[in-house]
Amino acid sequence: MGKFELMVLPYAAEALEPVISKETIAFHHGKHLAGYVNNLNALLEGSPLAGFSLEEIVLKAEGGMLNNAGQILNHNLYFGQFSGSPKSAPTGKLAEAIARDFGSFEAFKDEFQKKGATLFGSGWVWLSADKEGKLVITQETNAANPIQKGLKPLLTFDVWEHAYYLDYQNRRPDHLAALWQIVDWAVVESRL
Repeated sequence: MGKFELMVLPYAAEALEPVISKETIAFHHGKHLAGYVNNLNALLEGSPLAGFSLEEIVLKAEGGMLNNAGQILNHNLYFGQFSGSPKSAPTGKLAEAIARDFGSFEAFKDEFQKKGATLFGSGWVWLSADKEGKLVITQETNAANPIQKGLKPLLTFDVWEHAYYLDYQNRRPDHLAALWQIVDWAVVESRL
């Protein structure tokens, strides 16, 4: 496996407006994520972890290497789950699992937003599946990823300020509430 590359967005930079502006995409994807990719590639030169997958690095690395690898993995999942014309609600096995584990889709969304809004500092809120297929919502700080807890990540909202500050300033709850409009549930379902 060669050097890691900046993911190509599956949509145009303006496709997620007004939920996420073209300007935020330019900074968030084009500067922040690109920086993590460049940093990780530099850190991997001559490292015993060179040639490992992103997931393997996240599970084995520490310090700066873990932070950069984790941020790449998290952002790849984050940017990959959106669409300018998304499938707007889960169906099939995912819809059944959400109803089973949270009572309803609305109850799930409320809990997910609350966990995102109340995460102190920087990090991510995740919907993941455990080994038995039960869905759980976790708050992960900084660059942490649910795979470090043996979970399979399905959906994530980024609550680092750089994800929303240009568009929402300090209104993190408004940002979280708006993101549902662009989640492509077909992508999320494919991760289950």
